[in-house]
Amino acid sequence: MKLILKILVTSALVLLISHILPGVHVAGFTTALFVAIVLGLLNIFIKPILIILTLPVTILTLGLFLLVINALIILLCTNIVGGFVVDSFWIALLFSIVLSLLQSIMNGILGEGK
Repeated sequence: MKLILKILVTSALVLLISHILPGVHVAGFTTALFVAIVLGLLNIFIKPILIILTLPVTILTLGLFLLVINALIILLCTNIVGGFVVDSFWIALLFSIVLSLLQSIMNGILGEGK
């Protein structure tokens, strides 16, 4: 049940961010739902591989390179999900930061951090 709620909250946040950021375009709620599912799957399967491959750079930048990895995951998601478009790398970076912050806030409100 918590997984479904988390996916629904993430898809609502994706829609909200697409209305705020000028370079993010989402076709509708169904597309946002697919974006939330694909982002979750990419974060489970692809992100750990990227983190391991870029570990020296991540350590050298004191973890800031993880933001670049998040942006790359967002750009990969735009290639997978039709109807979800992010215009540039910098918009993807900003999108990933805003999405992470809003997800943290929503997890705190919904009490899923425990």
